[in-house]
Amino acid sequence: MDTLLPLNIAQLIGPVGEIIAIIALGFGFGFVLERAGFGDSRKLAAQFYFHDMTVFKVMFTAIIVAMVLVFLLCALQVMDYERIWVNPTYLWPGLVGGLIFGAGFIIGGYCPGTALVSAATLKLDGLFFLGGVLLGLFAFGELVPKIWQWFLGAGALGRYSLAQWLGVDPGYVALGIVVIAVGCFVLVEYVERMMASRKEVR
Repeated sequence: MDTLLPLNIAQLIGPVGEIIAIIALGFGFGFVLERAGFGDSRKLAAQFYFHDMTVFKVMFTAIIVAMVLVFLLCALQVMDYERIWVNPTYLWPGLVGGLIFGAGFIIGGYCPGTALVSAATLKLDGLFFLGGVLLGLFAFGELVPKIWQWFLGAGALGRYSLAQWLGVDPGYVALGIVVIAVGCFVLVEYVERMMASRKEVR
């Protein structure tokens, strides 16, 4: 099926233009994160104490908007979903990696992206955290050949989605996630108010 999207940027503007576009998008994304306060580890860590759920709300909103637009464009046959890159699923490495990532986020107050934003503004904690990220990437790269066969390749499911797992149309999954998101937004607003009132009492 011939569709307008996704676009082949390299064909449209050439390899140099593609690099410029990537840099511009990365800079713009980092700028927005910094202006939203996501370069501050205290604001990021506050979500784990339920004092400020801005990060959760912003990121969940971004996921919902992107998901709805993608599946709407696919339904209108403007975009071909099969031509969109989707990371292959490796179940057990994904679960372990998610736990390590979450623990690092809680301890350091940053994820890799926000660490870059913080480091770009020369915050010492951001620079330190980014150094840890780079060290971890190097160590992981060295370990990959040794642990791929017995761990990293475990639970390989290929391109696997929630819709495939549930055996339903992707539209139902998208609708369900939107409903879950709305419920989560209502819940976190209530939790934020409750935590704020407790803080006032103290």
